[in-house]
Amino acid sequence: MTSLPRHIRLRPTDLLRLGLIGPRTRKMRSALSALGICLGIAAVIAVTGISSSNQAHLLARLDRLGSNLITVAPGKDPNQQPVPLPPTAEKMLANIAPVQEVTATGATKAEVYRNDLVPKEQTGSISVLAARLNLLDVLHATLRSGTWLDKASENLPVTVLGDQAAQRLGVTAPGERVWLGGQSYIVKGILAPNDLARELGTAALVGWPQATAHLGADGTAATVYLRSHSERVPGVQAVAGATANPANPNLVAVSRPSDLLTARGEAKGALTGLVLSLAGVALLVGGVGIANTMVVGVMERRGEIGLRRALGARGGQITVQFLLEAVLMGFIGGIGGLVVGGVAVYGYALAQGWPTSVPLYTIVAGPAVSVLVAAVAGIYPALRAARASPTDALRSA
Repeated sequence: MTSLPRHIRLRPTDLLRLGLIGPRTRKMRSALSALGICLGIAAVIAVTGISSSNQAHLLARLDRLGSNLITVAPGKDPNQQPVPLPPTAEKMLANIAPVQEVTATGATKAEVYRNDLVPKEQTGSISVLAARLNLLDVLHATLRSGTWLDKASENLPVTVLGDQAAQRLGVTAPGERVWLGGQSYIVKGILAPNDLARELGTAALVGWPQATAHLGADGTAATVYLRSHSERVPGVQAVAGATANPANPNLVAVSRPSDLLTARGEAKGALTGLVLSLAGVALLVGGVGIANTMVVGVMERRGEIGLRRALGARGGQITVQFLLEAVLMGFIGGIGGLVVGGVAVYGYALAQGWPTSVPLYTIVAGPAVSVLVAAVAGIYPALRAARASPTDALRSA
């Protein structure tokens, strides 16, 4: 039998055809190998996707609770007297790039009573505040009953009471009247308790134009509430004082981010670490499965390897053949795992009512990592096949 000359090289297309021999001739074994890889990658996608969806759900809840809320209010001078914010403070704060939403309340000179027969000194410690129309949206506050102010009612003698203010005034439902600023006001709504702005619980809120025109408000914000990108809260906090009052930034009281911000960062870090750990374990298991499959394949195909070596195939060509088989199984399994894992994540997130979130790096890296793991896992079996002696391989076939 004439052997092939040593200097003959196989073209890439020939190597590809050789790499497809195993999958074509051993369809069941190849299918099971690809299925194992598919399940491994699907596990990675599912673990990272479900964890990421859970993380997105948790972080969204923390954001709704106020982890990205900053409050800017008047500070105090050396005599411990409040220093009002400049008239431009609200607009200047809204111009900070990471700030998403801004709203404000303003002080008035009015008092509120149940009716005009109540003595003036019995105020019940209830403040009357001017309110922007987007106040509830920014604070994520809700109404216990009634409706919030709108463009029509903000110019009328109507008010929305905080929950404690309504209790102290003896108001139980919208539609009742209170004596506010020397005239009768209709109660349009009653706020539910809000932990982010407890001061609103003891306030009677009126429209900004109405407060400016009839209740002695000067149009200046007494308290400004900011919502910023969660990752940029410390930066916004650092510049808020100088932005609100450039002349006297030390006379501005900027709230420290809520403890929820710390909890948000810890939760994000912990969940990210968990995702990476589980993904690493899943990839390790998948790599061991691929290596085992390839080792068994080399043992089963000793006769084929010996025959090819006897015909002049070089060790490098045998190595490339088996590496190509491993890579092809890894690629097919990776694509299948991406699809299966994505469906699992979508279904689970939908059932839980979470936002579906599969990290982009997982989608891109899934097939790539499966190919890489398959190549690494196939190196030893491929080198073992390349080192096989033609006579020993033929004898053991």
